Amino acid sequence: MSASDQFGNGNHAALPSAVDMDALIRAEHRDPFSMLGPHSDGAEGQVIRAYLPNALAVRVLARDGERDLGELSMTDKPGFFAGHFAVREPYLLKISWATGEQITEDPYSFGEQLGEMDLYLFAEGNHRDLSSALGAQVKNVDGVDGVRFSVWAPNARRVSVVGDFNSWDGRRHPMRLRHPTGVWEIFIPRIGPGEAYKYEILGQHGVLPLKADPMALATQLPPATASKVAAPLAFEWQDSDWMQSRGEKHDIHQPLSIYELHAGSWKWHHGGDDEPDRPYNWRELAEHLIPYIKETGFTHIELMPIMEHPFGGSWGYQVLSQFAPSARYGKPEDFAAFVDACHRNDIGVILDWVPAHFPTDAHGLAQFDGTALYEYANPHEGFHQDWNTLIYNLGRTEVHGFMIASGLHWLKNFHVDALRVDAVASMLYRDYSRNAGEWVPNRYGGRENLEAIDFLRHLNDVVAIEAPGALVIAEESTSWPGVSQPTQQGGLGFSYKWNMGWMHDTLKYVEQDPINRQHHHDRLSFGLVYAWSERFVLPISHDEVVHGKHSLIDKMPGDRWQKFANLRAYLSFMWTHPGKKLLFMGCEFGQWREWNHDTELDWHFLQYAEHKGVHTLVSDLNRLYRTEKALYEQDCQPQGFQWVIGDDAGNSVYAYLRWSKEGEPLLVVANLTPVPREAYRVGVPFSGKWAELFNSDAGIYAGSNFGNGGGVRTDEIKSHGQAFSLSLNLPPLGVVILKPTVEQLHHEV
Repeated sequence: MSASDQFGNGNHAALPSAVDMDALIRAEHRDPFSMLGPHSDGAEGQVIRAYLPNALAVRVLARDGERDLGELSMTDKPGFFAGHFAVREPYLLKISWATGEQITEDPYSFGEQLGEMDLYLFAEGNHRDLSSALGAQVKNVDGVDGVRFSVWAPNARRVSVVGDFNSWDGRRHPMRLRHPTGVWEIFIPRIGPGEAYKYEILGQHGVLPLKADPMALATQLPPATASKVAAPLAFEWQDSDWMQSRGEKHDIHQPLSIYELHAGSWKWHHGGDDEPDRPYNWRELAEHLIPYIKETGFTHIELMPIMEHPFGGSWGYQVLSQFAPSARYGKPEDFAAFVDACHRNDIGVILDWVPAHFPTDAHGLAQFDGTALYEYANPHEGFHQDWNTLIYNLGRTEVHGFMIASGLHWLKNFHVDALRVDAVASMLYRDYSRNAGEWVPNRYGGRENLEAIDFLRHLNDVVAIEAPGALVIAEESTSWPGVSQPTQQGGLGFSYKWNMGWMHDTLKYVEQDPINRQHHHDRLSFGLVYAWSERFVLPISHDEVVHGKHSLIDKMPGDRWQKFANLRAYLSFMWTHPGKKLLFMGCEFGQWREWNHDTELDWHFLQYAEHKGVHTLVSDLNRLYRTEKALYEQDCQPQGFQWVIGDDAGNSVYAYLRWSKEGEPLLVVANLTPVPREAYRVGVPFSGKWAELFNSDAGIYAGSNFGNGGGVRTDEIKSHGQAFSLSLNLPPLGVVILKPTVEQLHHEV
């Protein structure tokens, strides 16, 4: 008996109109819930309709599965089944397929899923826990386990979720549109974590390439591109001590020394003949990296972007899944375990985070619903020519909120300690890397991107509230004022700013042959002119050791000995200069070749004395930095630094004092020529013995061991505006650090 016969000639209204049925079968109907699932018959019964392409037969069972309530008859539209039942009650569908039998609840029997508050906050751009609302959420609805899918696609004509559970057939699970937000949703029963899925979207001009979920919490392993259903993060955190004390550790008067690394190329697992070499996963990385960080003395690690990205050669900077840790290194729980292990070992974790741009991959955010949804429509606003990427339209409230929620996701759910925000300069200026006529002015006719500025300020204000003690660090390469000033004072509100000017100037200096350095003397000292205009991090990052720029050791002029001496002197200068520290992996032992993301670092160099010497030097610098308050307490205040000699260009010598808040000084003297200088006089504020705490030319660092025998006493000779002075031996291409003895300091004070 056909459904038409079952319903009777006078009851055809129980079936949808032919127009609606045709639209559903063509997968073009905007409101499938109005047709499918249970519907009142106007009395005590219900009409049940299901569209199940390729199904052979469908029966209806009571929800307990014990009673057979009857059959859904196939209409004259293949795959469209319907039936009338005298009593309204919950039910199951028993579907016969060519491959077997399936019993399941009807997805179209469930009501609206997302609450009005979730939708309101999303539309407002202020949903701070979006990763637990949109996307694929494992839920129990009305006693039924399944997954709630929801996705924002306001300009779509139809959206379906597809996966193995429906043979990737977009006709099977078209979603419900929630007006007026443009969010589509559906609850699919009896599926769970691990399911791969995408969205099939019918745009204004046809079906789009299948789209990954912008809110995915997990993904397939690249090059596969599907999203994966993830259970709520099930991890028992053991880092409460760290989290409670983090705010104090992150105070500007505390040391901050960052080891930047790329998780996929730090160190690899070597499996032998039966197993190919591969990067460490999160568990292995924790096992090997944490002891290394403790050995070298860094306070934090900074991971280049670990959010899922389709192209490994982008190093993670072309992110598509802003909420999913890359499957390259394990599951989300594995990443949580990594962060937890770092915290339990007193190591902070910083994540590189990319709100400035996203790639054009067809399965990603580009033209997500057939329109410029996440990006600006105008390529003069929405396309980065330098990177062949698209630009987030942060002026759209939903996109603004999406990115705020991404930042909070990592900080709150994964206990990450800081976000390093990539490419901030490209966000601040509408004419960034554009010629005249290639950019769109703001509403006042200026070049500032007002929407991005509002976003960055909002981000920093929200992080301060939602993730107390966490840092937000800007990679900003221009002279934009107030990057690290509070938003209440008109600043952008970042905790720190990368000092790109310092990096550029000092590298240009150190790359000069020493004989020419006298003509570039100001490059090393110029950073002190503006050192306290912002709270700075001094970065020697991955960008400085790729693309033909040479490795850090290979930037140095001279023969092999001079290269290593230059490197040791440069790092010593960096660690004694005001500002927090960041060093990219491999620089700490003088890797010769440029960084290659496709293989591990050249660890075998540590067997050689010069490389081991640099490694030991960095470790000692970190320990000295963390021990001596003068090197960190007043990094961001002018009273923490005092020039003693800044104008001896002829000898390429610099001398300066670093001061603690209690008035305890360290004297730093750098000789940046290969000429040893004996009896070089340097003025100091206190008389008595000054101990030599550090010498970059020491034998333990593979230097020539030219120095001051552990210390030197002052002479009653005024020099450099000081009442006393020291006659020092300055090692070639070397830096020495001296400190007055405790007894003498107390006597003078």
